[in-house]
Amino acid sequence: MSDVTAGSGKSGFGLAALSDMAAVLKRGDIGLAIGVMAILVVLILPLPPMLLDFALAISIIFSVLILMTALFIHTPLEFSSFPTVLLIATMMRLALNLASTRLILADGHEGTAAAGHVIEAFGHFVMSGNFVIGIIVFAILVIVNFVVITKGSGRIAEVAARFNLDAMPGKQMAIDADLSAGLIDEKEARTRRKHLEDESSFFGAMDGASKFVRGDAIAGLLITFINVIGGMIIGIAQQGMPFAEAGRTYTLLTVGDGLVSQVPALIVSTAAGLLVSKAGVVGAADKALLAQLSGYPKALGMSSAVMFVMALLPGVPMTPFVLLGAGAGALAYMIQKNARVAADAAQHQAAMEAEAVPPAEEPISAALRIDDLKIELGYALLPLVNGPDGTDRLTEQIKALRRSLAVEMGFVMPAVRILDNVQLEANAYLIKLKEVDAGSGRVWPGQYMVMDPMGAQVQLPGVHTTEPTFGLPATWVDAVLKEEASIKGYTVVDAATVLATHLTEVLKSNMSELLSYAEVQKLLKELPKEQGELVKEIVPAQITISGIQRVLQLLLAERVSIRDLGTILEGITEGLAVTRNPTYLVEHVRARLARQICAQYSSLAGYLPLIALSAKWEQAFAESIIGQGEEKSLAMQPSRLSEFITLVRERFEDAARQGEAPVLVTSPGIRPFVHSIVERFRAQTAVLSQSEIHARARLKTVGSI
Repeated sequence: MSDVTAGSGKSGFGLAALSDMAAVLKRGDIGLAIGVMAILVVLILPLPPMLLDFALAISIIFSVLILMTALFIHTPLEFSSFPTVLLIATMMRLALNLASTRLILADGHEGTAAAGHVIEAFGHFVMSGNFVIGIIVFAILVIVNFVVITKGSGRIAEVAARFNLDAMPGKQMAIDADLSAGLIDEKEARTRRKHLEDESSFFGAMDGASKFVRGDAIAGLLITFINVIGGMIIGIAQQGMPFAEAGRTYTLLTVGDGLVSQVPALIVSTAAGLLVSKAGVVGAADKALLAQLSGYPKALGMSSAVMFVMALLPGVPMTPFVLLGAGAGALAYMIQKNARVAADAAQHQAAMEAEAVPPAEEPISAALRIDDLKIELGYALLPLVNGPDGTDRLTEQIKALRRSLAVEMGFVMPAVRILDNVQLEANAYLIKLKEVDAGSGRVWPGQYMVMDPMGAQVQLPGVHTTEPTFGLPATWVDAVLKEEASIKGYTVVDAATVLATHLTEVLKSNMSELLSYAEVQKLLKELPKEQGELVKEIVPAQITISGIQRVLQLLLAERVSIRDLGTILEGITEGLAVTRNPTYLVEHVRARLARQICAQYSSLAGYLPLIALSAKWEQAFAESIIGQGEEKSLAMQPSRLSEFITLVRERFEDAARQGEAPVLVTSPGIRPFVHSIVERFRAQTAVLSQSEIHARARLKTVGSI
């Protein structure tokens, strides 16, 4: 009874031990440690031929696995353990080389199967019964591995490691910059830094690991030399073998052993070269190579042509070159056709997606935006914008107009938006200022407007009309009558010029409304540094930018250029000591701009024609001003105002008949009030105060009121 119990206990103990051993082997770290220890043991203890065959098969399949992994990975870092694997594979081959050398030298006299059947098979297959052929093939394999693949992959690894380490600080700075800019979060930044560190470590390790491959190739050469010489000495001197038999036996064993070790070494060297040369190539090697080689069908077509040409050379076998040329040509045609089909499909898909996407609904806030300047055209006027010859005369004239007004008045006018309006008559146009009608007219593209400079009706056949800008009688005539009209002394202009002239007058009459707060800010920022200090002195302590804007608007309302902004600011600063009312500040500014204003209204002969306000009307206006300080206003009887308006019209019409365009001169105190009356019926007439007459201006009095 006790014996049975004891036996059961021993059996249970044995099963438990096996279970524990299986659990240990399942652990990867323990398994790797056992494998490395086995390699070291092989370096010391002899290995039976059967076990050597099994180990050599493991070495071959292990090297093939390494090569396939290097081919199919997408990025080098996916095989970051390659340096470690390379070291283990090298140690395995060296250990097996030592084990096979021990068997060759110890048992080589027994026959070619002394070191196992794998080495014997490789030797017979390569040598083909001639050991000289075997030695030559083996030497070529060693040269290819050592001189070409190993040396090249080592150089690539060295350069990749050097450039990667040099670029590391810049890449780290780029990651920090993206993090600071908010393009990535902290988690993504840590991931990128970790990837950068892994990449640097990998290429550095590959630089060192490439030396393993080089050392393995050198060791293979030395071991082969030792096996041949040592085997011959042992076989002849110790075993008494004939020289020929010893040479054949030990050469076959040595070449077989060298091939079994060099073939895996060649495979692993190729894998190392593929891995280090994969930098910058995304995706598996097969897909990357096919995508890049087949991406240029012209290259395949040229290769096909070269093949056909070579097939025609004397003595060259035609069949292989013709077949290869036809295959390359067919492949080029198929690739180009597929690319064309793919492009058409992508274009069709994009069109379908564009049609499927509903048009984005314009936000309601967009309806609140207004255009500062806009021209609406009837459908017959579209050739002015898109001419049949590709010309765009109207747009070019508007550009020139904005440029000239900027030089003349001192600020850039807003852009003009041109669009068609089917609700207008075919030949009508409409000028809008901030969405409000500011002018309209009708023009005929392809025809010319003819006007008599004396204001009389034109005596030519055509459509009689009124010039839209100044209201003069005019006639639209056909292009064939243009030369005749010019010969008769008439003024001849085309449709685009008529519209541009009308736009010019509208702009000059409404310039004050177009000077925005933002434009004033821009003008002040662009002032020279010295004048900018003046702005800092008065803004906002004494006047706001809005106050300066109002002063500039009042100047523009009377068509006074604000280009000399420095002088205007000096006049504002001077006037602020007396008043902050923009109307009275303008009077101070106008006095500072006396030279400019007199030059603006001077005639071609260089004198300033003027009509003076008599003392009677000076007194009448002065007595009609009521209120004190900045609350003054004009309270003149309507009959007196009517009389004054009549006299102004008569005097200025008389001056116009004399060919003069005079200004009305008053005393400084009543000028704003006189101007407010005159602008209502003669907006183009300038009213100057006596303080605005420059001391060196040449004057010519053409009348008085």
